Amino acid sequence: MLKNLDPLLNADVLQALRAMGHGDELVVCDANFPADSVARATVLRKLLRIDGADTPRAVRAILSVLPLDTFVEAPAMRMEVVGEPDTIPTVQHEAQAEVDAAEGRSVPFAPIERHAFYARARKAYCVIATGETRGYGCFVFTKGVLLAPDAPRATEPGQ
Repeated sequence: MLKNLDPLLNADVLQALRAMGHGDELVVCDANFPADSVARATVLRKLLRIDGADTPRAVRAILSVLPLDTFVEAPAMRMEVVGEPDTIPTVQHEAQAEVDAAEGRSVPFAPIERHAFYARARKAYCVIATGETRGYGCFVFTKGVLLAPDAPRATEPGQ
């Protein structure tokens, strides 16, 4: 165990999060997602796991050390429900609360159609599978930067 680190963050996950650079994307997915086959196409080329945790809890652990990108319009994305793109399942509401708490501001999830989500996930840096059994517990996060206190900050996405 390490001080001040969420115990869900195992060595493989921490190494991947540390190795990612500004603008790299991370997929956090539920147990229904084709995680292994998608992960083989990513930059890391292997699946990472946070077993025994649901997706919102895993998101909390990850975002405790991973800054979200403030230079893009949508640093947090969610998989749309097939045939019901405006439906927000409970797991996504719970994950949204974790994102907003971690960022200290509202960072709404941008929706991505299921097949477009799979295609984007294959281009990500890595995939982290959780023990989430509820469907649509699948998200993409874009890594941001940690700025020095005197560094200029973006006031709006894209600036």
